[in-house]
Amino acid sequence: MSKHEPSSPLALASASGNLPGQRGDAGGPPVVSEIGFVGLGHMGMAMAANLTAAGRRVIAYVRRPDQIGRLEALGLRPTTDLGDLLDCKVVISMLPDDDAIREIVFGRRDIGLDGLAAGLMPGSIHLSMSTISTAAASLLASEHARNGQGYVAAPVFGNPDAAKARQLFIVAAGVAADVERCQPILDNLGQRTFVIGADPQDANLVKLLGNMMSATALEMLGEVVAVVRKRGLDPQPFIDIMTSTMFGGRAHKIYGDKIARQAYAPGFVLPLVLKDVRLALAEAEKAGVPMPSVGVVRDRLITGIARGYGELDWTVLALIAAEEAGLYAVPPVTPN
Repeated sequence: MSKHEPSSPLALASASGNLPGQRGDAGGPPVVSEIGFVGLGHMGMAMAANLTAAGRRVIAYVRRPDQIGRLEALGLRPTTDLGDLLDCKVVISMLPDDDAIREIVFGRRDIGLDGLAAGLMPGSIHLSMSTISTAAASLLASEHARNGQGYVAAPVFGNPDAAKARQLFIVAAGVAADVERCQPILDNLGQRTFVIGADPQDANLVKLLGNMMSATALEMLGEVVAVVRKRGLDPQPFIDIMTSTMFGGRAHKIYGDKIARQAYAPGFVLPLVLKDVRLALAEAEKAGVPMPSVGVVRDRLITGIARGYGELDWTVLALIAAEEAGLYAVPPVTPN
């Protein structure tokens, strides 16, 4: 569905009220109020910094006071009180998993944390850019709708370097009017937004399946490079040939070069990859679709974490393949 396609009256009711500086129609001017931001990891930090660089005022919620100076240096307005975000018309979340985003939306009484759903004003929008399950996305969308708020799912394809360069690809889904209101913000964060429909969970399904395609590509790259190395050849010419002919996609080019250089610096770390793999396998099982290649990747990730590679990038799948091929000695497992 195009982002310009009109929404149904029932769908539009999920985010009543206009954002400051906007007309009531979907073609209104950009959001001008402060933007709330939750989730200041490597990706979130780069994204929030891009918003401030674009002239937007951003309130950034962090739990640890020792991060405040760093955030202020980026031009953000940091706070350790989630309540400071509740007057924002748009709050962006970039959190690691379902549990983290549920806590932010529903709150936690045991620590006195009021959630976004109970605190945001009617007509405000939660722009969720996290990679979460479709079940969580549906639950959050329903809760926000119950409170008269909008919910747009907009997970991203790209690593922290792409986030810094505003080269992210964004997959968005939600009520058309809500997506349209968020579009100027998304334009500050990425190079292209794909709007795929009105149901937020669909965006998260696309993101999970896309990550699985990348993960299986990395596994295969690691395996074939292990063959090349074991035959005594330099893998770089092989990668150059493959990415210049049959495998010229971004994943093969970017990660193929890293694998050839044995560059495993932290990026998309293994525990987060494993989380996504498990979510994708659950989606496939629910649909009655076997995903045997993804099962192999899951086992490789578990192996890598057991070997102490949990803080490395998912390109380390190539190192695991090389170890399995006998190219390197497998390090002993260090007990926790």
